[in-house]
Amino acid sequence: MEHFFLRNEYDVVVVGGGHAGIEAAFAASRLGAKTLLLTQNLDTVGQMSCNPAVGGLAKGHIVREIDALGGAMGINADATGIQFRMLNRTKGPSVRAPRIQCDKKAYQFRIKAFLERLPNLDLKQGGVSEILVEKGRAIGVVSDFGLCVRAGSVVITAGTFLKALLHVGDRCRPGGRMADSSSPLSDNLRELGFVTGRFKTGTPCRINACSIDFGACEEQQGDQPPNRFSFLPAAEEFAIDLGPWTLNTAQSDTFHVEQLSCWITATNSLVHEIIRRNLHRSPLYSGRIEGTGPRYCPSIEDKVVKFPERAQHQLFLEPEGRQTKEFYINGVSTSLPYEVQIEFIRSIPALSRAEIMRPGYAVEYDYFPPTQLEPTLETKRIAGLYFAGQINGTSGYEEAAAQGLIAGTNAALKVARKAPFILSRSEAYIGVLIDDLVTQGTQEPYRMFTSRAEHRLLLRQDNADQRLTPKAAALGLVPERRSRLLEEKVRKLGKARQIAGSCRIDGHLLAHLIRRPQFSPANLSPDLRREIESEVWQLLEDEVKYEGYIRRHTSHLQSARLAESCLIPPEFDYASVPGLRNEARQKLAAVRPGNVGQAGRISGVTPSDLGILTIWLSKRHSVPSPGIS
Repeated sequence: MEHFFLRNEYDVVVVGGGHAGIEAAFAASRLGAKTLLLTQNLDTVGQMSCNPAVGGLAKGHIVREIDALGGAMGINADATGIQFRMLNRTKGPSVRAPRIQCDKKAYQFRIKAFLERLPNLDLKQGGVSEILVEKGRAIGVVSDFGLCVRAGSVVITAGTFLKALLHVGDRCRPGGRMADSSSPLSDNLRELGFVTGRFKTGTPCRINACSIDFGACEEQQGDQPPNRFSFLPAAEEFAIDLGPWTLNTAQSDTFHVEQLSCWITATNSLVHEIIRRNLHRSPLYSGRIEGTGPRYCPSIEDKVVKFPERAQHQLFLEPEGRQTKEFYINGVSTSLPYEVQIEFIRSIPALSRAEIMRPGYAVEYDYFPPTQLEPTLETKRIAGLYFAGQINGTSGYEEAAAQGLIAGTNAALKVARKAPFILSRSEAYIGVLIDDLVTQGTQEPYRMFTSRAEHRLLLRQDNADQRLTPKAAALGLVPERRSRLLEEKVRKLGKARQIAGSCRIDGHLLAHLIRRPQFSPANLSPDLRREIESEVWQLLEDEVKYEGYIRRHTSHLQSARLAESCLIPPEFDYASVPGLRNEARQKLAAVRPGNVGQAGRISGVTPSDLGILTIWLSKRHSVPSPGIS
């Protein structure tokens, strides 16, 4: 095939227009890199292929971190949300998490309109079939129509489209999403020497709201007032006019949204019996699907088989938008035949007359084990080539968007010959996510949980701006206005501390009252609440109530940071270290950790191995000993 080279050369080319691609392109462009977002269908940029919701447990933390770093996901969700909830509201602050049900089409169209208006960013349609490589470095891409684009760095965010297959019963065809095609790019990546694996995901059916008996369901309303993702004041959040796709408004810094309800129902024994009777027709159980599926978002077939003692499984009926009657049936991801889906769905009383508008289906796709990546998400094999999103074995819009932001940032920094941007596990959930991936890899679609973060008490969703916005400002990822807003918030927090240390209520020092379990910022006088907003009082309450835990945790963190500071040279020869076990040598050589702290998180590397390695490094490379026990 003859190739045509595009006259324009780009600093960064981003392949894929999903949530990872959006954040990658936005990050690179706002760092001043001339960026191209190349996707096989411009009409599906930002499409919510599965659940039209953003956030949730641990995922909400990630979205707030993305916002603190200047990303787009949080603001777009705020603008197009139709239900806002704070999950785990009655539990400790480290596990509380915002979640927004979005209008899926408004979300998609608004983010595309936003990207089209950005300086330094072009959008073009075209699938990519080949990465151009010269002397071990990515220099561009080739589209499936023979268009060649030169670039300083390339970011691949191919989602579930690599050699993808769609499954409904015994029917199977190529495609990474219903009505979309598959991508052959993984063949080229294998030719370049990358190791590949196979994963599976799925989605439930969508049902016409007119056929749902809502009287047989439990109503689930949104929170009042709604909790936004963005740290920007409500009046400033939607400053860019993006037409009708911004559904929610703010006047005088009051955020207004007309919320829609979700609804709760459940499966029953008849549903389970229908599914068991038809398991042989499920591609998941008949052997037609080879890829590993998600443990923490299993299909309804898996739930019935693996939890036979359960009499029912909860289902959430969630609206997909204001102007559509489609409802997403959260909890029944399936690839059973269409007629079986109709049968078991109609065996649920609230859905006895349900009309399925779209069937559930499974997607099987290639992924690339992420231990082939540096912490920057640059591949170890080819310089200037970055992977982000489900290509790295993750699941979820939020995990993908976080990786896209980091990959796009580092792709732009590399072209500019600047130091890379890496977040540690103690700084962000994004740091936990990427460290887990590049250090341990994943044997199943990876999903973030608060339990994965050992420093979660310090990584609350409400302090993401304090943790990350200064870093983003230093890079140029956020405008100066964000820094000024953070400075004002920190000033108010300091003032709240002073008030708490001097003000008495009924003879008791406010700082002591705040420690009591029954205390709430709502207990404060109207004058104090007018002087300092409730958000700041909530921050102070969390600090004061958990002060002892935070102090002890901070002391443990010092040891972890000391281990992270004990660097391992990239060319280090593990075979030269006497006393190191063969398994440890092999795994250390495969991952090539950048420091002793990362080495200790590799499966199969023991504390004894770490002690031997640390002593050897301190003797031969003049690095400080982290004092690992």
